[in-house]
Amino acid sequence: MYALDSVDVRQNSVSRGVDPVTEHLDNPSLIFRTATEVAELDFPAEDADAAGKRAVWSGAIAPGWDIAANANGGYLMAIVARALSAALDRPDPVTISAHYFYPGKPGDVTIETRILKQGRSFSSGTAVLLSEGRALLSCIGTFGDLAKVSGPEIIDQGPPVMPDPDDCLPVVATDTFPPPFMGKIELRLHPEDGQFLRGKRTGQALMRGWFRLRNDEPADTIALLCAADAFPPTAFNADFPVAWTPTIELTVHVRARPEPGWLRCKFVTHFVTGGFLEEDGEIWDSTGRLVAQSRQLALVPRGHTTPAPQQPA
Repeated sequence: MYALDSVDVRQNSVSRGVDPVTEHLDNPSLIFRTATEVAELDFPAEDADAAGKRAVWSGAIAPGWDIAANANGGYLMAIVARALSAALDRPDPVTISAHYFYPGKPGDVTIETRILKQGRSFSSGTAVLLSEGRALLSCIGTFGDLAKVSGPEIIDQGPPVMPDPDDCLPVVATDTFPPPFMGKIELRLHPEDGQFLRGKRTGQALMRGWFRLRNDEPADTIALLCAADAFPPTAFNADFPVAWTPTIELTVHVRARPEPGWLRCKFVTHFVTGGFLEEDGEIWDSTGRLVAQSRQLALVPRGHTTPAPQQPA
């Protein structure tokens, strides 16, 4: 690990000479891109990896991306993915896994990356997100350029059937529940699955709905990592408390770059054992193409809070 007082900010090679942290600040509509930007740090030559495989990046956990005062796990993964993408010089995460150690709070962070392999089509590396010297999460990922990927396809199921976004239930941010994070994105829940917001439950550990970034900001493949962890836990529709559901591990497989528009999402849990639950996710773009899959391991919520019924929109 590198001490912050021994490094200086320098320009990120993938930004083509523009400081990536400030590059988007003059465009307030790019809320997600700005909140996940990173800049490479310079450190003394004696600390540099001789093979050039290690690097350190500065970033920040922005206010308002939190759930119960802790930053959303998919958002934290996206910050790390920005650094890995830059370190590996590949635009798209093909597969990335994160193990979560401590909650993230708003403030400056650093990301330490290490290149494991640089191939002709795909490159792999690891990264650790640190706040005040404490590791919040660790990632391993393989990145590539999905615009250049092609091959045969077998698809034996389609996207989940749902009403149009305007006919689904909007999730409106509050200071408590729904959390402030919902003010940074747009989420519309399937009318059946969103009834827990009104004090009702389906009894099935299932959550479906629509996701998009605010202000018509286009979703890149790194935004899919945020979408994979943006929905209320499936446990909220089963016989479990509506409470903090800590993520232990999250893996996302990105299959394609999404086209502009709403993302159609489905998350389901089949097994709850030993205090753990899994969520399997599908994310489809506006053309009906599968763009990402996810699996998350989380702790079963143990609190006793229940959502205050929301009035119909």
